[in-house]
Amino acid sequence: MTPADPSAVSPPVLCPRPDRGVLGLSGADRVSFLQGLVSNDVTRAGPEQALWAAFLTPQGKYLHDFFVVSVGEGESARLLLVGEAARLEDLRARLSRYRLRSKVTLDLAGGWTVAVIPGRNAAASLGLPDRPGAMRALDGGGLAFVDPRLSAAGVHLLLPEAAAKPPLPLGEESLWQAHRLALGLPEGSDDLEPEKALLLENGFEELGGVDFKKGCYMGQELTARTKYRGLVKKRLIPVAIDGPLPAPGSALRTGEGLDAGEMRSGLVRADGQTLGLALLRLARLGGPILAEDGGATLTPSIPSWMIIPTAE
Repeated sequence: MTPADPSAVSPPVLCPRPDRGVLGLSGADRVSFLQGLVSNDVTRAGPEQALWAAFLTPQGKYLHDFFVVSVGEGESARLLLVGEAARLEDLRARLSRYRLRSKVTLDLAGGWTVAVIPGRNAAASLGLPDRPGAMRALDGGGLAFVDPRLSAAGVHLLLPEAAAKPPLPLGEESLWQAHRLALGLPEGSDDLEPEKALLLENGFEELGGVDFKKGCYMGQELTARTKYRGLVKKRLIPVAIDGPLPAPGSALRTGEGLDAGEMRSGLVRADGQTLGLALLRLARLGGPILAEDGGATLTPSIPSWMIIPTAE
């Protein structure tokens, strides 16, 4: 069983994201403050460009990921971090530890509704170029930006909570989840285990979530060492699942009983197909992968954007 074309979602629909929230950074030092803490080059965020970035432990392990959006001008200029709503207070508290004398204020930015239009055709429906991170303002005070990781993913929107009417018919959030799983896009702690996950095992290099030229940031040393010493031994990979959906974190084995990795997230689509993301050992690819709990068989599907090193 293989996933359908993951970039094809037609006609366009707007999927609300109640699990997403917004953290705001204001003040004269907001850019330089965040630049020293996260994996991407925050100076690239602007009126026409959104970014994807991660905040790491000092040891280089994942804590949070989010989209970075720059809005406003002059004294009203802000950076908006769009991430997991349930973990935004944790992100705010962790970032605040490094504020020191920086002129920056961090607050949970209410008043926004987060939504997404899945699919490659989403950008054209809003007059956006087919370029990761391309952004523009919407009538009525909202913002729309192409997914900074992969344009085929779709367009994310920040809409004022008081907006009178959504720009498109509404769709179920599960449509977005199935779409991003088929594309192999990680999202938050469901896929990236806090204080354990490594960026390069989870697609951050190919998907534009880390900048190796920006200079120092929290956790940079391990991320750079992983890249330049070729230490990536696992990858988060889309899987089609024949059988019951394995529980998140459950062990996966080869047919010979060898450790193949672990399940991260998944769902059963409306058409009955089960798919998900699994963190798999590259050395175990090439044969059947079995779930230790329940006996499901997982078939990996390497997305076109993912670079898997070949054995020499």
